[in-house]
Amino acid sequence: MSDSGGPDVTQELRLPWDDDPEYLYEHAPCGYLTTLPDGTIVKVNQTFLSWTGFQRGDLVGHRRFRDLLSAGGQIYHETHYAPLLRMQDEVHELALDVVCADGRTLPTLVNSVLARGPAQEPRAIRTMVFNATERRGYEKELLYARKRAEDSERRVRVLQQIVADLAAAPTEAEVAEAVVRAPEPAFGAASSSIYLVDAERDTIVAVASTDPTTGNWDDMPRSSPRAVARVAERGDLHVVGSLTEAKEHFPDLVESMRKSGRNTVVLLPLTTGPSDENATAETLGVLAFSFTGERSLSAAELRVVRLLGQQAGQALDRARLYDDARRREEQATFLAETTRALDELPRLLPRARRLVDRMVPEVADWASVRLSVGPTGLLEEAGGPPPDPDLLAEAMARATAAAAPVFPADDDKVAFVVLPLTARGRVLGTLSLRMVHDARGPAAERAFLTELADRSGLALENARLYEQERQIARTLQRSLLAADLPGGDARFSVETHYQAAGQDLEVGGDWYDAFLIHADKLAVVVGDVVGRGIDAATTMGQLRSAIRALADTEAGPARLLEGLDRFVDRVETARMATVAYVEVDLAAGEAVYACAGHLPPLLQEPAGSPEFLLQGRSAALGSRAGDTRRTEHRRRLPAGSRLLLYTDGLIERRTRPIDKGFEILAREFARRRDAPLPGLTAGLADMMVGRDHPDDVCLLCLTLGTEERIERTISADRMQIALLRADLRGWLASHGVEPETRDSVLLACSEAVANAIEHGYRDDPFGMIDVAATVTADAVEVRVTDHGTWRGAVTDVARGRGLQLIRESMDQVLFDRSDGTTVTMRRAREAE
Repeated sequence: MSDSGGPDVTQELRLPWDDDPEYLYEHAPCGYLTTLPDGTIVKVNQTFLSWTGFQRGDLVGHRRFRDLLSAGGQIYHETHYAPLLRMQDEVHELALDVVCADGRTLPTLVNSVLARGPAQEPRAIRTMVFNATERRGYEKELLYARKRAEDSERRVRVLQQIVADLAAAPTEAEVAEAVVRAPEPAFGAASSSIYLVDAERDTIVAVASTDPTTGNWDDMPRSSPRAVARVAERGDLHVVGSLTEAKEHFPDLVESMRKSGRNTVVLLPLTTGPSDENATAETLGVLAFSFTGERSLSAAELRVVRLLGQQAGQALDRARLYDDARRREEQATFLAETTRALDELPRLLPRARRLVDRMVPEVADWASVRLSVGPTGLLEEAGGPPPDPDLLAEAMARATAAAAPVFPADDDKVAFVVLPLTARGRVLGTLSLRMVHDARGPAAERAFLTELADRSGLALENARLYEQERQIARTLQRSLLAADLPGGDARFSVETHYQAAGQDLEVGGDWYDAFLIHADKLAVVVGDVVGRGIDAATTMGQLRSAIRALADTEAGPARLLEGLDRFVDRVETARMATVAYVEVDLAAGEAVYACAGHLPPLLQEPAGSPEFLLQGRSAALGSRAGDTRRTEHRRRLPAGSRLLLYTDGLIERRTRPIDKGFEILAREFARRRDAPLPGLTAGLADMMVGRDHPDDVCLLCLTLGTEERIERTISADRMQIALLRADLRGWLASHGVEPETRDSVLLACSEAVANAIEHGYRDDPFGMIDVAATVTADAVEVRVTDHGTWRGAVTDVARGRGLQLIRESMDQVLFDRSDGTTVTMRRAREAE
């Protein structure tokens, strides 16, 4: 009975071979072999014989199992199968190839069991063999599919990296560098080269290569019959699979392929659009890569190759747009900076010098500016070497005559550009540039150079006009300031100094004047007109004339300023001018002064400290703000007083408060209280502002009365002797000293000072010499003192002609060496 209670039908089934186990063994779905422990076959079934084509008699007792295996299988049997079987008594699913009777190889899977006797001695090996032909094919298909997947994944990764590199490459050169490295990791190429199309020059330029020896590594015209040019023209992919194909389609590749050992070359156009849109896509370059053996690219690889061409082309297009934008920005920046740099220098020659300096090396290897100005013209050059002078002269003549640039031919590797410098309809000269080939040619570069020449021409013309106006203004200003100042009166002396701005700026409006209103009244004035240039110089002259016209014996400073206010109502350019005006009564020793917006005069009396005269102040001329009531102030001036009038350029600085400037001026003026009047204003200006100052400086120093005793301190400099002599001569003349006596005193004093410089301060150029002189009704006495160290006795050192002149000129000469050296000289005056 069955488990369900019904009859057991399996007891009634009878299979045909139930009673024939031998049939089951012989025709089993796998091969059976029984071998001795040494591998000798003693039994084999019919299934194995049918698979391998052997006869039973060929195997049983004659062959070992290992003899049926392939060479690799025999080695595996020796190193793995037999050792494992002895250790484990069984092995399972070993893949071995059996060599059939006809030489075919039968892939199999083998299971073996080692049978042992009672004493565990090996007795027999029973082996089951399965036919693995279909399985091996399936495995190969799987391996091939996996390899294709891995290759595809690798190419995708490489392509993704290339796309990322292309996206990060902003310039054409960086894109080319990223593209030329792609074929080696993506397709296993041996070498790669990239060529880019230069549409403006109609050429194909070799840009980068991983191995430049593998091809014709030079530029070519787009119409060239070479393979790269033809692919660029057609815009389609070409795979040259062998030398035979190269001979048929691209003969120029044969020699390079043979020399480099390359058998396959891929020529990929780099286009701006998909391959199916070649009618509208633009070819920007060609990527050529090669393989050492004959390489067949699969359809999937060809798709990746085309995709690489599209991605690279789009990246090149983007990079060119970026390069163009960057180049335009750089050119605009260069033009702006050049214009600004030229505007910083108002003079023509410095502008021309700066222009050529900016050209080299940023724009050209050599630059020259030639201007037709003045009798000999102007020429400035930078860089080198210059081009052929005859060719250059011819090109300059053409550019000047046509007022148009002269550019070299595109095939001229080393040439020059001549640009006319034009402004306001006239050609001023030429700008010549010697440029490397890559910097010339394209329309954008030519437009940039033309714009550069236009801006430079205008800047140079403005500098020429500035110099012309500046010269006119300087001439006008000198003519006004050089007018005769009053002199020859023992009651006063006037010393003036004008120093133009030291940075080549326009002429300023600083001015001074001194004149006698009548025999006993002296007027001195210093003023500053707003603005610069010829207008300021003209206004300065008008104000100067107006002051002379308004000054009279009864007017006084306040009323004169009121008259100037009415004057500036008619002369607008004089508005906001400042004036310091002083009238001196020479007989009474009094001064009346007024300042209209000007800095206060500085008074140094014979005794005491300098004093700024801060009264009598009001607003600038024509001012509509501030205190416009004109006031004046009277001040007693003792004999020997010095009054300094000056303009703001002397003390005003952006880097310090104006009070500091007043303090320094007062200190330096006091230090020069005993200095000779000639040269005093020039020395004061030199100390206060130096020679490099952005503003004009004007000074007027008035010395009043006759000093009873003159005392001067000068430096140990022979140049100071002439100034001292002029000051002493005036002082002696003011005291009515007779000419013969005066000349003798001047000669002796000069020789004594010269001896002190030569011998007392021979090793000390910073030494100081004190000179004092007094006049009585009977004689003139002069004392010269130095604090140096004389070598040897004074009489020995001064034994030369100097001492002889002193003794012949003076009646009495005494030497005192108690504190330095003092020479006292006395000369009697002539009886009346």
